[in-house]
Amino acid sequence: MREFTLARDNSTRDELWLLEHPPVYTAGIAAKTEHWPRFENGIPVERIDRGGQITYHGPGQLIAYLLLDLRRRGLSVRSLVRLMEQAVIEVLAGYGITAHGRPEAPGVYVGDAKIAALGLRVRNGCCYHGLALNVDVDLAPFQAINPCGYPGLQVIRTADLGITDSRAQIGERLIHCLLEKLQ
Repeated sequence: MREFTLARDNSTRDELWLLEHPPVYTAGIAAKTEHWPRFENGIPVERIDRGGQITYHGPGQLIAYLLLDLRRRGLSVRSLVRLMEQAVIEVLAGYGITAHGRPEAPGVYVGDAKIAALGLRVRNGCCYHGLALNVDVDLAPFQAINPCGYPGLQVIRTADLGITDSRAQIGERLIHCLLEKLQ
């Protein structure tokens, strides 16, 4: 992502990447170590260059990386964050789930539980990183950290909400919503 973004010029097309990571904790540039794992569970912690604190990524979690020229699209970071949140909210609404964002804590929530985390990096007017939507990921690794820097924050998955579609099906819906909003 970083290499792609650094090599961009005005003619480089934007890209959306949808993927899953092996188990890993990622800590943003401002991440405080007080939120890091409280016990050893064999999952590595990687410092990365996005905003935000620490989160967990692993199989069963959809990662959507948005590699966008914000200037060309006329987007600010704040408007992109809201766009990403709204895409996840609409995907969940398609399953009859009511979700919301929180201005003071980016991401998407169902009740008080976080179902999607967001983190971006902007370089030369172009962004990378993106969002992580919990589908059927193992939630146990979240118990070792303060997710997104919030002690006691509950984390939830689409599987906990009765959604039985596969990761691929949910991923298709997510990409469709993101592309629709980016038009």
